[in-house]
Amino acid sequence: MNGKPRALIIYTGGTIGMVKDSFTGSLMPVNFERLIANVPEIAKLDIELDIHTFEPTIDSSNVSPEHWIRLVEVIESNYDRYDGFVILHGSDTMAYSASAISFMVENLSKPIIFTGSQLPIGVLRTDARENFITALEIAVTKEFGRPKVSEVCIYFEYHLLKGNRTTKFSSSHFNAFTSANYPFLAEAGVQIQFNDPMLRIYNGKPTRFYKKLDSNIAILKVFPGMSQAYVKTILGISGLRAVVLETFGSGNAPTDDWFIHEIQTAINAGIIVLNVTQCLSGTVMQGKYKTSTQLGNIGVLSGEDITTEAAVTKLMFLLGNSDDAQLIKEQLAKPLREEFTLNNWE
Repeated sequence: MNGKPRALIIYTGGTIGMVKDSFTGSLMPVNFERLIANVPEIAKLDIELDIHTFEPTIDSSNVSPEHWIRLVEVIESNYDRYDGFVILHGSDTMAYSASAISFMVENLSKPIIFTGSQLPIGVLRTDARENFITALEIAVTKEFGRPKVSEVCIYFEYHLLKGNRTTKFSSSHFNAFTSANYPFLAEAGVQIQFNDPMLRIYNGKPTRFYKKLDSNIAILKVFPGMSQAYVKTILGISGLRAVVLETFGSGNAPTDDWFIHEIQTAINAGIIVLNVTQCLSGTVMQGKYKTSTQLGNIGVLSGEDITTEAAVTKLMFLLGNSDDAQLIKEQLAKPLREEFTLNNWE
């Protein structure tokens, strides 16, 4: 591509594109032209911009795997025409969407950056303008003629984060996302400082796009006092293929005979069970304590330090593209998109 750098903005909806209804006082979506009018600074960027708007726009709470497939289709059909992509998205499920797209696009050679805001773009104190402008700037940044970033990211409140390592942890602060187990990729101040050792290097292989997902999974969160009926009901869902087991601390769960029996029964029936910690930071260490040893013995897989968002979307991706349970288990045990760190605690 010659001349000015080019970026495609994909506007899905979310708080960033909301304005307050003068009659009801509630927030309502606006069209993209009105959104852009609130960011006149964009005209000063030396970037050619095109826009693809989801019709209708969606609140991120309504995001589904079908929307992720639509996103991948838009990116694939425009991949060779742009230097980078910026996806405007609601923050509530942004970590899920960024994780999903990271698995659905293999051998990425340019940036796909999700951003949004905690306050609507028309509000005086909004965080939307800075998030939007800086995300665009990063999306077209090159070094030695190549994109500086070649992965799926989230840009929020001065930090660029690896998309499949993020979790939304605050509903009230501008700094809404954390990447507790992976350093930030860049920090925006007077200049944008890239954390070069943490940036993924494009491997030179052809980019591949996947558009099959299987959402026959469940999250089973353990808590003190949970009943056998609760566990049995979740594990007995018709068509269930995999479970994200959210455990305490470093992968610990009750050792009650009934609990181990229910999990083992599910595994024997062919359901994949992936152990993920409820903690925002840290890793699963199955076998370190007695309360996790039995899980490993019956076939529960360790999720290491993967986030719940990445675990859910990785399972959807793997189940959607294979019926081979052993292959899926092997793929879960290794990082496909740097979504977890292999621990060596033993």
